[in-house]
Amino acid sequence: MAKKIAFQGELGAYSHEACIVARPNHTPLPCPTFEDVIDAVRSGSAEFAMLPVENTTYGRVADIHRLLPKSGLFINDEVFVRVRINLLALPGVKLSDVKVARGHLVILPQCKTFLDANKIRGEAAADNAGAAADIAASNERDAAALASELAGEIYGLNVLKKDVEDLSHNTTRFLIMSAQNDLDRRGDAMLTSFVFQVRNIPAALYKAMGGFATNGINMTKLESYMVGGTFTATQFYADIDGHPDDPAVQLAFEELSFFTDMVHVLGTYPASGTRPA
Repeated sequence: MAKKIAFQGELGAYSHEACIVARPNHTPLPCPTFEDVIDAVRSGSAEFAMLPVENTTYGRVADIHRLLPKSGLFINDEVFVRVRINLLALPGVKLSDVKVARGHLVILPQCKTFLDANKIRGEAAADNAGAAADIAASNERDAAALASELAGEIYGLNVLKKDVEDLSHNTTRFLIMSAQNDLDRRGDAMLTSFVFQVRNIPAALYKAMGGFATNGINMTKLESYMVGGTFTATQFYADIDGHPDDPAVQLAFEELSFFTDMVHVLGTYPASGTRPA
């Protein structure tokens, strides 16, 4: 098995930062898409996949919940990365020279106050680190990238302004996944993530959730999403506090089975020590 960790994006992406934080002994492997990240682990090209699932400013990362149930991978850990957005430009360029700033469509609204104050036009790019690489390659002296300091180091750009994001708590949660389902109790506080599909009966979700309430299980996340091209949300993603071997969790899952057509546990893993309160 290759001692690599795959992520979506170019070198210098925030997912790359997450790889360095969580698996410093693994070589980061950039991939064009989330599907490619998953395939890299399936094929053995990488041991782990680093996948972003949610951001405190942007919310849920599109496509991830759709991909996880059929990925064949399991969640081994979670990691939280503070997203610090920096304005990067070629050496010698001053802030007053910058007319346009490029970044992912998700990043641009997070820097609106700074961009408006400096009369800089935001321009969407496919990837933040990719925008930095393009500016370095094209030698554009009136353009800047909205990206990480790591991207600046990799592509030889200077930081004109640090932390240009509007919200100082901007944080992304990532899941570290592999082909191995590690069920060991590796921490005092354990989390279990799963997806389920409710049966077509009245109040199915209410009844399915009843077992977690009556058994005192804290559900930290519950999100619905559409499958099969319909507008009926019958599939759900959930995180709970606890381990599948806990008696209360076992009872909750037993009750859940009465009101669902499918339950798929994605992984059991320690709660991160940097998990925001």
